[in-house]
Amino acid sequence: MATRHQARMAVVSLLYAFDLGNGNIAEHTDEILEEKKIRNKQKDFALTLYEGVMKNITPVDAAIVKHLKEWDFERLGTIERATLRLATYEILFGELDSAVVINEAVEITKAFGTEQSPKFINGVLDAISKDK
Repeated sequence: MATRHQARMAVVSLLYAFDLGNGNIAEHTDEILEEKKIRNKQKDFALTLYEGVMKNITPVDAAIVKHLKEWDFERLGTIERATLRLATYEILFGELDSAVVINEAVEITKAFGTEQSPKFINGVLDAISKDK
């Protein structure tokens, strides 16, 4: 059975695909989650996160942009942007403690991002959390 961490990683993959121009990714979420063995409660969790990010993408992106110091949102790496979007959504609209959300985002970034990504993600999300 998949964990919530694995479900979040799948959501980052979906957001990554969306960001690369696959606007119809929502039509394929079920098969993508099944391929990653995200089922049952974890599938519902992943879909809730993905749909929440997509429905709230404007305020989520605005919060990220507000806390990017000397960075242009469009220059962010696609993985970093996807991870920031997911974690920012959870910080702003979720019920988990921000520290847990930030830790999950850092761990996802360690798996997918560059060597510098975790520190960057941590700093931006910490600022968003404090501003909440």
